[in-house]
Amino acid sequence: MVFKRLLGSLGVGGPTVDTVLDPGAARPGGALSGQVHLAGGTADFDVEHVTLELVARVEAEHEDGESEGVVVFDRHTVGGGFRLAAGERHSVPFTLALPWETPVTELHGQPLGVVLGVRTELAVAGARDKGDLDPLTVAPLPAQEAVLEALGQLGFGFRSADLEYGRIGGTGQQLPFYQEIELTPAPQYAHQVNEIELTFLAAPGGLEVVLEADKRGGLFGGGHDALSRFTVPHEGVAPQDWGALVDGWIRELVEHRASYGSHAVYGHGDGHGTGHRSGPDVGTAVAAGAAGLAVGVAGGLVAAEVVDEIGDFFEGDEEGEEEEG
Repeated sequence: MVFKRLLGSLGVGGPTVDTVLDPGAARPGGALSGQVHLAGGTADFDVEHVTLELVARVEAEHEDGESEGVVVFDRHTVGGGFRLAAGERHSVPFTLALPWETPVTELHGQPLGVVLGVRTELAVAGARDKGDLDPLTVAPLPAQEAVLEALGQLGFGFRSADLEYGRIGGTGQQLPFYQEIELTPAPQYAHQVNEIELTFLAAPGGLEVVLEADKRGGLFGGGHDALSRFTVPHEGVAPQDWGALVDGWIRELVEHRASYGSHAVYGHGDGHGTGHRSGPDVGTAVAAGAAGLAVGVAGGLVAAEVVDEIGDFFEGDEEGEEEEG
């Protein structure tokens, strides 16, 4: 899906821009490549720069409730410094690295409801125009996929996924928002928790897995949240018994009587620390939730039913509602 727009800030007769991403899903920390196709207008123009912005629809909680908007979470200048003659066609190839914490938008080809985009900014003759916006599809890293599949095999179901503005204390989080995947509890845990919230924080050296349980209240007390953190390396995914590992994480999480954060590499603890999910005082961001429950294909965790909000993302993308991260 490519949206080609006349550069409004240059008026009728200005150049047009059309960014085409290479086919296939990207991965966090991996390469994103494609080409920016420019078509000259009715006059010659000096192209100062061609810049790509990675944008996300993010939602934020604050005192007055929730708000939503578009957050720019990365920016790359991929070309510029040339003259585009009237009617000339010119292409700018690019390859850029995605941030390691780039959210996952699909699992086994099934969209999770999180919406990302690549927006192209063209600076010509002193004017800037964000003239093209394209959806960005991101598949999970092998370790992320293994965790999700293990949860599906254990009986957890997919409820929704969204991006939350704020930070999780005690982690190595880099972006100003984090992805939250909400899961319905497996039958063996349904009497202990209402839901499980999962966040991945990938980095070059490994993957942080943050699990939070909304625990049910007992006979003499209300429910509370428990949070645990675990770390796994990117290598060695195949030999690992992920079902047993993840089940151990869940058992440790639901058996906690307070909100502790534990660091564990392949299930072996190396210390404790508190964890806290926090949002901003002033909201910025987006609802990108997926609807539906599913324990998926071949035992994996897959959305059975999702809400496609790609169209709303592009239609609602106004410059005035941006928040640069």
